[in-house]
Amino acid sequence: MSTTATNPVLTAALAEAAAGVPRRYVITGGPSSGKDDLIAAIHAAGIPCMAEEPGRQIYREHRERLGRHLRREDRREYSLEVLKAFIAEYTAHKHGIRFYNRGIPDGYGWDAFFGLGPTPQLEEATRLYRYEQVFVLDPLDTFEDPDDIVWAKDREIRRVHELIVQGYYDAGYEPVFVAPDAATARLDFICSNLRLPKPSRGA
Repeated sequence: MSTTATNPVLTAALAEAAAGVPRRYVITGGPSSGKDDLIAAIHAAGIPCMAEEPGRQIYREHRERLGRHLRREDRREYSLEVLKAFIAEYTAHKHGIRFYNRGIPDGYGWDAFFGLGPTPQLEEATRLYRYEQVFVLDPLDTFEDPDDIVWAKDREIRRVHELIVQGYYDAGYEPVFVAPDAATARLDFICSNLRLPKPSRGA
């Protein structure tokens, strides 16, 4: 995806940070939280960011192989494969700022939603691979992805959201909640929280 640097001051701040230690920030939330739009805004602002969350592509691959949507009995294998992908994303980042499209502790929430406890692998990864901050997007009113409707009907969106949030608390994080708004406004809020120049300034 091409990027558009909306603020030269932000670009300079990112370049300065790029020479330093890795700083990792998670964007998460339940289905229909506006995460896709926010991730697109992050890319457009020229901020390093993971593109699509690994779970979606892995889900599609499992669905194609099985010829159906995943069931509870399929979730353990799926969750471990997703965890492996998240660890690879985490360890590949060596310097500077990077945002992540969901994070390792999301696994707590999704496993709980399907009535499963966390695996030892997830618990170990949560201890070893820590993020500097977690931003939770409050839900919107519309579905973002066709797969959302499979495992999160309207009545279930709040439950998924609550389980994801609880998973981060259980993992020792204090998430920052981002209210429903336009993606650009949400990104300005996040950057302000991180003491980064707001992308919208100087646009």
